[in-house]
This record gives sequence, C-alpha cells and structure tokens, in this order.
Amino acid sequence: MVNAVESEIRERFYYQMTLIRRFEERVFELFADGELFGTTHTYIGQEANAVAVLNHLQDDDIVVSNHRCHGHYLARTGDVEGLLAELMGKTGGVCGGRGGSQHLCNGSFYTNGVQGSTVPIAAGMAYVEKMKGTDAITVLFVGDGTFGQGTVYETFNLASLWQVPLLIVVENNRYAQTTPLDLNFAGSFVARARAFDLSVAEIESNDVEKLYHRFGHVMKNIRTRKKPHVEIIHTYRLCPHSKGDDYRPSQELEEWQAKDPLKILGQRIASEDKQETERQVCARIEQAEDKVREMPFPTLEKQASHIQVRGA
Repeated sequence: MVNAVESEIRERFYYQMTLIRRFEERVFELFADGELFGTTHTYIGQEANAVAVLNHLQDDDIVVSNHRCHGHYLARTGDVEGLLAELMGKTGGVCGGRGGSQHLCNGSFYTNGVQGSTVPIAAGMAYVEKMKGTDAITVLFVGDGTFGQGTVYETFNLASLWQVPLLIVVENNRYAQTTPLDLNFAGSFVARARAFDLSVAEIESNDVEKLYHRFGHVMKNIRTRKKPHVEIIHTYRLCPHSKGDDYRPSQELEEWQAKDPLKILGQRIASEDKQETERQVCARIEQAEDKVREMPFPTLEKQASHIQVRGA
C-alpha cells in the first residue's frame, strides 16, 4: 500500500524526469530547425540519476556538472527559461547567453565542458566548505570517459588525504562518445577508487526510487562523516552522444529502451496522473519558449563587458 507521502514523491520525481526528457527532445527539434547552434549533449535515458541524487540536497550544497548538464541543472533548479535562453544565446540566459549548452553558472551550480577539469575544482570547493565548518557537501557528476584523464587520479589522491565532503557520481553510460567501455577502459571503477583508499560502491539501476533510497544513505554519511565517496551508477543514454553521432547496435538500443527510467516509474503511477504530468510539462516548456523568444540577443558591448584586456 502506497501512502500519501510516497505517492507525492513519486509524482514529483515523475514530473522532474518528464520535464528533463521533454526539454531535451525539444532541444533536438530546435537544432534540427536551425534555431540552435554549436552542439549539445542531452541527458535522455539518465534522468533517474539526477533526480535521485539532487533531491537529497540542502540549499547550501554545491553541484558541479559536466558537458551533459541539462538534466542536472533542471533537477536542481527547475529553471527552464534560463536554460533555454542560454542555449538560444539570449540575454535572459543563465550566463547571459555566453555559456551555451555546456557552461552554466547559477548560484551554487557550475558546469564545464572540459573533461576532467571539474574534478579538482569540485574537490577544492568541498575543501573550502570543510575549512569553513559548514554542513555543505559538494556533488560532482562525471562520466565514464572522464576516467581517461589523469587529473581524476591526482584529485582522488588529494580528496582522500584531505578527507573532503565530496560525492563523486560516476554515470557510466558505457560509451565514451562513440567508443564502448570495453575498448577503452581497463580494470574497474571500484578498484581505481580503492587504490586511493576512497569509500566507493556501485549500483546498476534505472529505477529512480531505488537510486533515491541508495543516495539517501550515501549523502547522509558524507554529511555526517565529512569524508569523500565515489558512487558508480551503471546506466545508459538513450540519445546520441551529441546531436547525431550514434553508431550503437539497434538491438542494444531496443534492449535499453525497455529499461527506460520513465517507463519504470510510470508503471507505478495512474494513467490519468501521467497524462496530467505530460500536459503540465508541455505547457511549462511552451510558456518558457514563448518568453525566451521575446528576449533580445545581447549587444556586442554586452557580450564583451566581462572581458578584461591587460593594459586597457
């Protein structure tokens, strides 16, 4: 028997995951229509990870994301207008239209598209919170491909030595761009973290409720003990690496589409509730798009206002 609290949590999770999914699908459509430029790395298929982890955060906690950051940002902030405006290069964007898809900065949420660069940054932020004596923890999201960067292991060493309140969430979606894991990764994620005496565990699931329960224990321990932890989520992205470069076998994709996190949670929610969620989400995104289209593009002076030239 599901009580009222559990039902409310499920509906909130389903709304958040649906919002991420429909937003990302709309991003693909806008690129196809020539309204967005550059590139983008969507989060389709991994929505359960962001929702499960970030619903445990307190207001002063820090989130550091990567190139595949839209899902993390929406789960943390719900800021549809700011994100869409940033993608469209408008003045109302998270970073005034300068950061684009991969580089967002809003409050205590940060992203960077350079693989591995965020790992020492996040550890440094966690170290500062420890020195300040706060209860804040830092959550860092990285992908399996980031484990090919040496700075990851340099940071593992320091995080272990300094015992910083840092949660490293490894979203292993089994591909580094288009290269499968078994062609580029030796050993195991767990063994690599243990080599630095880090607390580490792994879970394979697309079930947001199972992940939420797991990360509740993990994050409580980090907050209480003020020590780092690495948690590997073995997952899968149902979208291309970026806009269209997808060479994975069709049978593999079909097998994972059956494990779609939205389908898993959707089986526990009444049909009429799911329909209402879809209506609300679509209306939310449509309203945001209408507002963003009315926003101006930044002037050249505005775009250059943050640049400082030595000697000027």
